[in-house]
Amino acid sequence: MTNLEAQKLRIAVVGCGRISKKHFEAIQQHNDCLKLVAICEPKEEQRELMAKQLKVPGYQNLEQMIENVQLDVVALCTPSGLHAEQTILAAKNGISIITEKPMATRWNGGLRMVKECDENNVKLFVVKQNRQNDTLKKLKATIDERRFGTIHMVHINVFWTRPQSYYDQAKWRGTWEFDGGALMNQASHYVDLMDWLIGPVEKLQCITSTTRQIEVEDSAVLNVKWRNGTIGSMAVTMLTFPKNLEGSITIIGEKGTARIGGVALNDVQIWDFQEGHDEDTHSEKLSYETSSVYGFGHSSYYKNVCESLLNGAEAQTDGREGLKSLELLIAAYISAKNGKTISLPLEY
Repeated sequence: MTNLEAQKLRIAVVGCGRISKKHFEAIQQHNDCLKLVAICEPKEEQRELMAKQLKVPGYQNLEQMIENVQLDVVALCTPSGLHAEQTILAAKNGISIITEKPMATRWNGGLRMVKECDENNVKLFVVKQNRQNDTLKKLKATIDERRFGTIHMVHINVFWTRPQSYYDQAKWRGTWEFDGGALMNQASHYVDLMDWLIGPVEKLQCITSTTRQIEVEDSAVLNVKWRNGTIGSMAVTMLTFPKNLEGSITIIGEKGTARIGGVALNDVQIWDFQEGHDEDTHSEKLSYETSSVYGFGHSSYYKNVCESLLNGAEAQTDGREGLKSLELLIAAYISAKNGKTISLPLEY
């Protein structure tokens, strides 16, 4: 092994389903600091195929892989209900963790993840790749610059489609224990925008419904009041005909109105402010074409992981940051179940 190879972070991907492709691409794009050394996948055929393709050993479970491979970091692309126990196992073995959204399906699970990583002095990264979109980085900067003035109202739409055949692909899909519903799974990154862009939520109300043959919701409506006085709502459905329609956020403020739409927050559709900036005329250039709801942020996210683990840079979305959106999700489900308004924060 060369000195350069020895300096790279040894990473393994756990779970070789649809989202893992984004992780493999990001690892390859950052092969100056990352070295893929193993994969973990319970399905034998998939495991053997990916191991051969990537030229790394494949393991059936995380325990087996940890026993046989020296690792610095693992990327969890597994069903969400497995994230907590897999994170705790990795942390106990001194391995840092990158976990896909949501970080857990239970509030206590998320808290345990953060606590275990703290106690074992390892880092926990929760993937929020939408924060890397140029459209959203511009929106975040504009809010921070207070160009909207007082923000009066915020509305988020996630109008996508997931047919019954999607849920039938695996037994864990559409279950409470391992997956969560439209809010927790598909719209998780949009729920993240509530706190990241606008700030802490004071209280919320949620109504859900289920049409597909699944345990969890495939549609939901959320009413929200933030601590800063802003009110807003979120509408989510996986029943859009015949294909994904839009993922959007609209912000209406005292001195400005903006709407980022498209299928995945990729299109600047409204950008009007009382006080114009020269750069406003170029805001439309931030728009980009995509048919993927995943966006293109995984590579940028992995860059921060490398800088954090190798150079001590601050993690953009660590475990505590991940807890913010998990708290909103759990509060939404409690509200829907009990038919009540839920005040935040939840009891720790």
